[in-house]
Amino acid sequence: MSRIGNKPITIPKDVEVKIEDKRIVIKGPKGELEERILPGIRVEVIEGLIKVINDQPEDKQHRAWHGLLRSLLANMVQGVTEGWKKELELVGVGYRAKLEGRKLILSVGYSHNVEIEVPEDLEVKVDKNTQITVQGIDKYKVGQLAANIRAVRSPEPYKGKGIRYKGEIVRRKAGKAGKAGA
Repeated sequence: MSRIGNKPITIPKDVEVKIEDKRIVIKGPKGELEERILPGIRVEVIEGLIKVINDQPEDKQHRAWHGLLRSLLANMVQGVTEGWKKELELVGVGYRAKLEGRKLILSVGYSHNVEIEVPEDLEVKVDKNTQITVQGIDKYKVGQLAANIRAVRSPEPYKGKGIRYKGEIVRRKAGKAGKAGA
């Protein structure tokens, strides 16, 4: 029995939920998202609540889908009302970022600048040349773009240089001891 899947999702007053054949569409002030309903799972809208019901609780796959679909729907409701945001910071001498149109240009110690195309449904802001903010209504797309940006130059453990999430702690390693006694 899924504890997460059984929790009902409260629908805020400015959000509209429609269920049409095997799809659920959630529309809010920030935009519209849709998700397909997995087989063996029912979704019902009752008195301002979204309830996800598992029709086959004895099947392991359906139990997994039950909790998954409930989490996806809760993320969609939050996305269309508040939105999702990931913040990154560049740490390193000469590391900087700038935005030109729909392209994020990163200068992070390579012999060339790295260009990342920003999808239309996401918004990227650059503050102080070293702070990057990725915003959007789809949690998956926001997280994926932030991960792609971070992957350009992941933080290294010796000097801590690289692109990291804001608040991320990079465990530092000691370097070579060298010739201490000479």
